Amino acid sequence: MIGISKLYCGTVEASDPLRYARASKDLPSHLLQFSKDKKPVVVWNITSACNLKCIHCYASAGKASGEMDTAQGFELIDNLSDYGSPVILFSGGEPLMRRDLPKLIERAVKKDLRTVISSNGTLITQDTAMELSDYGLSYIGVSLDGLQEINDVFRGVSGAFSAAMKGIYHAMHEGIKVGLRFTMNKGNISEIPKIFDLMTTEGIPRICFYHLVYTGRAKEIMEEDLSHGQTRETLNLIMDSTKAMIDTGLNVEVLTVDNHADGPYIYLRMIEESDPRADDVLELLRMNGGNSSGLGIGCVNWDGDVYPDQFWRHHVLGNVTRRAFSDIWEDTGNEFLMKLKDKKTHVKGRCLSCRWLDVCAGNFRARAEAATDDPWGEDPACYLRDEEIS
Repeated sequence: MIGISKLYCGTVEASDPLRYARASKDLPSHLLQFSKDKKPVVVWNITSACNLKCIHCYASAGKASGEMDTAQGFELIDNLSDYGSPVILFSGGEPLMRRDLPKLIERAVKKDLRTVISSNGTLITQDTAMELSDYGLSYIGVSLDGLQEINDVFRGVSGAFSAAMKGIYHAMHEGIKVGLRFTMNKGNISEIPKIFDLMTTEGIPRICFYHLVYTGRAKEIMEEDLSHGQTRETLNLIMDSTKAMIDTGLNVEVLTVDNHADGPYIYLRMIEESDPRADDVLELLRMNGGNSSGLGIGCVNWDGDVYPDQFWRHHVLGNVTRRAFSDIWEDTGNEFLMKLKDKKTHVKGRCLSCRWLDVCAGNFRARAEAATDDPWGEDPACYLRDEEIS
């Protein structure tokens, strides 16, 4: 994750994570990306069931199949807590389609894990929101890809936008922090100004803009990914819009996800603008460390399979029903996993001579493999020009 509000707008200073010794267990959530130990945030896709048919779903969700049971879920949660993972993110499919989700949340909260869910928002009734709040849920990320017309096309179900907005209202009414998740592509970037307006009018304090990753059903729309020029224009729009909101006194957090070229791009723009914070931003980018698949982010599938991240679903590292997540994650005998933990020494092409390798780590490996059939090949979504990386 690249914090536009943190870096470009200065809501975080380089000294902030240093006050906590950059330890995952001590850092507040908004500084977690700058941790030094990189204990993994774990995405647990608790179900493959979903009530929508999103055209870019990385998990190709639909019907429930082969889910771990509640007891196995408790074992995973306990192990993650003992291991020191700072966050568990319940995802899917649609996590609210699992009836034992409240029990899993309750267990995670009692084990001192920061507990969040990623949802399409359509199943968050008033009663559901009250229950999630009572069990101590920290945050809900609701996926929207535009306003009603565009969003419903991407979600594959008419009425999805209206239902999601009702879910957002219910959650916010119960005091649960809500943010938006927006996957950028050619078909919806014109919606971004409307999404910022929506955040302002509804008081939504956070948004993550995701770059498209060509896995799951998103393989079928990879030609809809932004061109390099469109990506640069869109990043400028996001930076300008974020600054405008913060300058008016709004307390918002805006991030981009899954393209670590965004970090150097922000820094280079700040240099062009003679921003005195540019050097501090570069220090924060180095703390961030770039792509963290297999290191600071991991994924557990509904059947217990462990992946380097939630998008890279064909590289199975082990299964938590047979071996603890912590043992799988620390297995020095797994050559591929060990390479991921030191990916900067294995990437190829432009990455080798790029001066931003220490702040990008070769960008998003799952997308590089999807495009080149080589996990160490070039990420085609890197939009930095040759003169910017040399």
